[in-house]
Amino acid sequence: MSVKVAVVTGSNKGIGLAIVRALCKKFKGDVYLMSRDVGRGEEAVKSLSSEGLNPKFHQLDINDVNSIIAAAAFFKEKYGGVDVLVNNAGVFCKVADTTPFATQAEVTLKTNFFGTRDMLTHFLPLIKAGGRVVNVSSFVGSRTLNNCSPDLQQRFRSEDITEDELAGLMQRFVDTAQKGKHKDDGWPETAYGVSKTGLTTLSMIRARRLSKERPNDGILLNACCPGWVRTDMAGDKAPKSPDEGAVTPVYLALLSAGATEPHGKFVSDKQVQPW
Repeated sequence: MSVKVAVVTGSNKGIGLAIVRALCKKFKGDVYLMSRDVGRGEEAVKSLSSEGLNPKFHQLDINDVNSIIAAAAFFKEKYGGVDVLVNNAGVFCKVADTTPFATQAEVTLKTNFFGTRDMLTHFLPLIKAGGRVVNVSSFVGSRTLNNCSPDLQQRFRSEDITEDELAGLMQRFVDTAQKGKHKDDGWPETAYGVSKTGLTTLSMIRARRLSKERPNDGILLNACCPGWVRTDMAGDKAPKSPDEGAVTPVYLALLSAGATEPHGKFVSDKQVQPW
């Protein structure tokens, strides 16, 4: 019987590390901690090893498509595919960040939307029957959606929006932000929020495609919000610990064999949320 494998991107710290910790305890198979920085990744593996857990490490930078392609080739060669993929890697510019908004928009969308999209492009063909895919999004994406223009809201909620159209909208946000015209174009002032609106919408599009292209494989793909979690990214005033933040992503990663839902949903606190 082939060994099962779970992959968690951006998991050398914070919620990602907590997801790896939980999967090491609950998932029957190999669990890979992924980080673009090899030193930090290996340190994180050591810290979990000291807890008696046994994650493996593989370098991955989701902003580098060649890194994604190399990682995909590794998992295909070694495991014949992937059973669980958790797309956790992401960036966030804090409120006090003085980086110009145009730069924040470009950097944030590059990782949170376009980098994750590249992950899905190269890893979804590797997901085995019965596999689980979890995109770590945020309730900030839902809030941002409600603050977009009615036209944008209609497209993001539409069941006929295509991935190309969505990618075009994400690029349009970046382009208008460069010119300082994003508000005139119907976007709110949050690069992180827009990136997560895009990621949740992308999850729904990809889930619909999976249902159409691989209807008998039982793959479930969802976006989720871990909640407001005490991390470097979200600060120390957040109410949830990283381990508490990992609960919903891990729940979706380990949906029981034969489950048919949730699929193509946005989930928070293990409950499907309106979009």
